[in-house]
Amino acid sequence: MPDVNIKLYSTHLSGHGHRVELLLKMLGLDYQFIDTPASIRLTDAFYQLNPMQQIPVLIDDDLVLTDSNAILVYLAKKYALQSHWLPEDPIGAAQVQKWLSIAAGEVKFGAAVARAIVLFKQKNDLTNAQNIAKRVLLLMQSHLEHRTWLATDQVTIADLACYSYIARAPEGGISLDEFPAVTAWLNRVEALEHFQAMPRV
Repeated sequence: MPDVNIKLYSTHLSGHGHRVELLLKMLGLDYQFIDTPASIRLTDAFYQLNPMQQIPVLIDDDLVLTDSNAILVYLAKKYALQSHWLPEDPIGAAQVQKWLSIAAGEVKFGAAVARAIVLFKQKNDLTNAQNIAKRVLLLMQSHLEHRTWLATDQVTIADLACYSYIARAPEGGISLDEFPAVTAWLNRVEALEHFQAMPRV
């Protein structure tokens, strides 16, 4: 196991943090998890780490890095170079980037927002979020009917980036019953070595 000094500021119910935890565990990296609820994120000390006051934040020695997808890219590049997690070939890299963008866009504003409205009483439009989620689920269903993984023929950081909020879509009132290929893909992610589920609420 590499000799590292990594800290992860997040919460156990954050899908953004969970995707980072998944990669840390699957790369066999030791890290210190620092629970960072909203009250902590509003402090001056946390502001110094991330002026956006968002989680996750990763500290690796002297490096402070924010944005979950950026953290995934960093970890893959530093600790899993030339691996399946982030392919070097142009097509594979582009496909990973496409799904990272979907994770930061449609998955966030769909399944993630719907979950936040239902569970955490976030003020937003639940119907709109559920409709966005259903559109991306239809896309994923069609895409995964004849594929094992989202971006390439092996698991990549794109799968981890999309997994957490899709797996917890029912917590936002979004059924996965109509999307068997998506459910099968979720099961494949969960069968990966060192997988750890995000807690249910």
